[in-house]
Amino acid sequence: MLNLKDLKYLVSIADTGHFGKAAERCFVSQPTLSTQLKKLEQMLGVQLVERQPHHVQLTEIGKQVAERGRRLLAQSDEIIALARANADPLGGKLRVALIPTIGPYLLPRITQKIRKALPNLSLMLYEHQTEPLLAHLRNGDIDMGILALPVPDESLHKHTLYTEEFVLAVPDGHPLAQRSKARIADLDQQTVLLLEDGHCMRDQALEICHRVGIHEAEGFRATSLETLRQMVVAGLGITLLPQLAVAPPFGAQRGMTTLPFVSPPPKRTVGAIWRKSTTRAAAVEAVCQVIEKVMR
Repeated sequence: MLNLKDLKYLVSIADTGHFGKAAERCFVSQPTLSTQLKKLEQMLGVQLVERQPHHVQLTEIGKQVAERGRRLLAQSDEIIALARANADPLGGKLRVALIPTIGPYLLPRITQKIRKALPNLSLMLYEHQTEPLLAHLRNGDIDMGILALPVPDESLHKHTLYTEEFVLAVPDGHPLAQRSKARIADLDQQTVLLLEDGHCMRDQALEICHRVGIHEAEGFRATSLETLRQMVVAGLGITLLPQLAVAPPFGAQRGMTTLPFVSPPPKRTVGAIWRKSTTRAAAVEAVCQVIEKVMR
């Protein structure tokens, strides 16, 4: 009989490409994991894993079995979550992932409020860029994502949480630092520092800057907003930052000036997404209500 635990071992091998790391993830010894995978191969009558001295990878049939196994594991988790949610819809663990340009600035504002409003709910927090976040959500690894909207996926439910404006960040000695407000046209012919590929905020900033003659800093793409902030302070260029990232307690930065844009300012919409089939909808919606109230 097919064992869900054996499928979990196979999926872990697919994710890590390493017996030792897969065993650690599954909280078993490496020999145990290897033995169980061999038994699974014998039961199915096919080779699932190519074993090499310093590397392991799945065969083509192994990849297909792992993908179906991943879905079965997600469904088994849904069954467990359904039973627990029936006992206490606003209790248990809720796995929430946020993108890096939102998480560090939103979480300090909402975690205590959520804990107070939903005392039986335990948040498990993760940080992923947009595409990995969506993949984890679709695979059932997380229950809820918080990111910039829109998200073109009809299998997901979307809920707007708040809208935040972008501000212009410049070094203190920059000519624009003397202005009270910035215009999009001020970006013309400026050296603009941007995040690396994979961050949705990079695409948002490029969309704004494409209206004028943007010059992206050559040879540099930041991994985080904090790196962008330090590069501006160092006088290497200017950048766009979301309002939450420059509001207290994050706003004070020696050597950097931030300017709001004239109306209408560039902005982004931040929202929550979750699977339409999830059993944790009540908990997700309750968290959304708390965030909306805080950000209002």
